[in-house]
Order: sequence, then C-alpha cells, then structure tokens
Amino acid sequence: MSEGDSVGDSVHGKPSVVFRFFTRLGQIYQSWLDKSTPYTAVRWVVTLGLSFIYMIRVYLLQGWYIVTYALGIYHLNLFIAFLSPKVDPSLMEDSDEGPSLPTKQNEEFRPFIRRLPEFKFWHSATKGILVAMICTFFDAFNVPVFWPILVMYFVMLFCITMKRQIKVRHNEQTLDCAGKVDCLGALGRDASTIGLQFSVEWVAFHIPTIGQML
Repeated sequence: MSEGDSVGDSVHGKPSVVFRFFTRLGQIYQSWLDKSTPYTAVRWVVTLGLSFIYMIRVYLLQGWYIVTYALGIYHLNLFIAFLSPKVDPSLMEDSDEGPSLPTKQNEEFRPFIRRLPEFKFWHSATKGILVAMICTFFDAFNVPVFWPILVMYFVMLFCITMKRQIKVRHNEQTLDCAGKVDCLGALGRDASTIGLQFSVEWVAFHIPTIGQML
C-alpha cells in the first residue's frame, strides 16, 4: 500500500479518538442542559452565585476592570434582546399595511414573543461569566484603565437603553389595547347585526298569525 493510500484511509476512515471524545462531551453537555430546562429558579441562582464570586475576585485582585466592563455590556445586550419583541413594532408601523390586528371573532391576538428566549438568555449570560472568570487568570487582559469612567459610561448607557425599552413596551401595550377594543367593537357589531336579522325574521314569520287573530 502506498503512502497516499494510507493517508486517505486515515482521513476517510473511522473518527479519531479526540473527535469522538469531544463529540461525546458535547452530547453529555447538551443532555445536562436539557435536564436543567425546567429548573428556572435553580439555574438563575447558580448564575447569580457565579456573578458574586466573579465580583469578589475582581475586588480582591483590584484589576481586570476592562473585562468586567465588557461583561456588563454583553449582559446588557442580552437583557435588551430578552425584553425586545421578536418583531419590531416600529418596523410594522413604517410599513404600508400597518400593524395586523384581529378582525374576526375566531382570530386570536398574538402574544408577546421575545427576541431572546429565557433559556438562551441564561445560557449566554452564564457562559459570559465563565469566560470573564477565565480571563482574570491572564495578565494580558489586565489593561490599566480608570474604572470610574467605565462605571459612569455604563450607567448612562443603561439608563438610555432602558428608557428606549420602556417606550417600546408602552407602545406595544397601547397597540394591544387598541387591538382588543377593535375586537370588542367587531363582536358588538356582529351581535347587533344578528339581533336585527333575528327580529326581522321573527316579525315576518308572525305577521300571518297576527293577521288571522285580527
């Protein structure tokens, strides 16, 4: 057998031990994630515990503030995606058709759907804390910076972002109320039409009987 054939067999043959090890490790990791899905409170308690440990470590080391700032920005982006709807109402308002509201009795109004589900929010936040914790073991990430400026900038960014999210949620609630009012109005009009039609049919049916009585 030539050298080329042996190389081809090693490439196209069975997976290597390393590949099978990481594949099995990924399967075990995914299995544990699936088992932890129903335990929302426990998952978030563990994440808050990791955050507390990380903050204590940064306080004791008196460094790695830029890593902490990057972690805060990352968590803020996740939180914004968690609060934001999957479909932006501002884009729907800019369209020619406008926002879609229920117009029929059997049509159900669509509930609020998040852009980032709760489980993905927790998973990404926890991975971010673990990555930041690992970065504190390397001096290359300990960039000297004046941390009060980072704190002020983060607080300003947080306030501006939350103000925008509150405004968006207020617009969504107004849209929901308008949709419900339109549905009630449509149901009332349908009920009035059915009642009027029933009255006309009742009078038309009993007119001969009333004439005979007279």
